[in-house]
Amino acid sequence: MSHAKLHDPSHDLPHGAHPHHTLAQWVAIFTALLATLGAIVGYQGSRLMHEALLYKNESVLKKAQATDQWNYYQAVSTKEHVMELAVELLPPERAKPFAAKIAKYRTQKDQVKAKADAFEAASEHADAESARLDRPYTSMALAMIFLQIAISLASITALTGRAWLFAVAGISAAAGIILWVTGLWLV
Repeated sequence: MSHAKLHDPSHDLPHGAHPHHTLAQWVAIFTALLATLGAIVGYQGSRLMHEALLYKNESVLKKAQATDQWNYYQAVSTKEHVMELAVELLPPERAKPFAAKIAKYRTQKDQVKAKADAFEAASEHADAESARLDRPYTSMALAMIFLQIAISLASITALTGRAWLFAVAGISAAAGIILWVTGLWLV
């Protein structure tokens, strides 16, 4: 069994000389760093969108609960009006028992209205949180686009050897990083 030795290119250099990195090596390092950053940005963007959707779902749920309370409020209000109509149509001696029911319905309406208003406020709060989380998500999604463009341009650079493409990839990567930092700042 033979033990093959790996060739170390640094042994070919004159004594004291430092190895020179080629464009292909820089592109490989650049691409690896951008892919790593892209994974981080993708995860953060997905997490933000998940949270935004949860808040949006909570908003819809609270709005439905508020609607239920407003429907109940309307039913209690209708009962109150029927009792008030009975008081107007009946002789005063027969109308006295309805006064307690009217008072009960008025109190009940106030309680139901308070619940409905609380559900409305909770719905608006959850909707505002969803919108707040959507802004940085949009920035992170754009960051991912620019990072992916940079990776594509770097790949073309590796194939063509055109250094100016590498510079354009660097500009695209910088735009992606700026958008990512902006998204982090908005959170």
